[in-house]
Amino acid sequence: MAPSAVETQTTTAPNIGTLKLDATTGPYKEIATTKFDKDAEAGLKGHKAAKPFEHYEHGKDADPSFPNLLPKGTTITHLTPTIGTEVKGIQLSTLNNAGKDELARLVAERKVVAFRDQDFRDLSINQALEYGGYFGRHHIHPTSGAPQGQPEIHLVHRGAGDNSVDKFFANRTSSVAWHSDVSYEAQPPGTTFLYIFDKPESGGDTLFVNAAEAYNRLSPAFQERLHGLKATHSAHEQANASVLRGGIVRREPVINEHPVIRTHPTTGEKAIYVNPQFTRDIVGLKKEESDVLLKFLYDHLAYGADFQARVKWEEGTVVVWDNRVTQHSALIDWKNAQRRHLARLTPQAERPFETPYKG
Repeated sequence: MAPSAVETQTTTAPNIGTLKLDATTGPYKEIATTKFDKDAEAGLKGHKAAKPFEHYEHGKDADPSFPNLLPKGTTITHLTPTIGTEVKGIQLSTLNNAGKDELARLVAERKVVAFRDQDFRDLSINQALEYGGYFGRHHIHPTSGAPQGQPEIHLVHRGAGDNSVDKFFANRTSSVAWHSDVSYEAQPPGTTFLYIFDKPESGGDTLFVNAAEAYNRLSPAFQERLHGLKATHSAHEQANASVLRGGIVRREPVINEHPVIRTHPTTGEKAIYVNPQFTRDIVGLKKEESDVLLKFLYDHLAYGADFQARVKWEEGTVVVWDNRVTQHSALIDWKNAQRRHLARLTPQAERPFETPYKG
């Protein structure tokens, strides 16, 4: 199991004065829940940014025929030709290491896979962390809710009776907020797990887009121009938004540069790696130049319905996706204020890297 990013010594909380508190929080999604338990969160403040580590990509060891993950009798349904698969008939929690290797590879190839009728919600937190730790070091989210004393678990929660969405839609037309999780980290996540506890009767689906297929759709000349470019990814806006809402900030926000086109270590696929939630500018370009190029890439991903998939949540569903080659957005579209509660395991992966353009 990969090492945890938990610090054994608690440091002081970030200096609020350094978080650029003003009316501007950038495009970071404003619809995130706003409440947190100060007593439960107090001991989690002050985690330092984790030190670099060497990530081992298990998908490279997988048997591409998936004999352990998809044995005879498993039901496999592809949601679209290029992204999204639904699997029934296997239990993720019982996979051996060979099966986990195959899981990493399948998700890299299909980008997002929904496993139905799973028992993840019955696992203890320690069991879930042990499982997820096979795929990389656990990420500790700087602003999200977490079970007390377990900051490696990222909670996605909208409580029953929460009507804050009404205030949001008073000024906005859509809840769609495309992003790759915490892309501002030096080593952002790879194989990522999200599993359901409670859901509204209808709504709350999650959209996914295949950022590798989005790259493939570009002309060779445009692909070549994007190679060699880097973009900055910032955590400041997320921290600002959390503080302005009265939320938690566990550590100083970071800014990192990553290639605009990154390569997946298992498949060798190239994918667009910029997103409107965390990417701020392209290094070396003037603001107007950077803004135009980023807007094109954001729109290309957002409007690419022919390389997107929509995952509907059911009881017992575990959705696994690869943050290196996808972006996603939750949808806040239910109006009856029913509870939606999920937990995410977010193993970190390698630092994003680029391989040379090949026309």
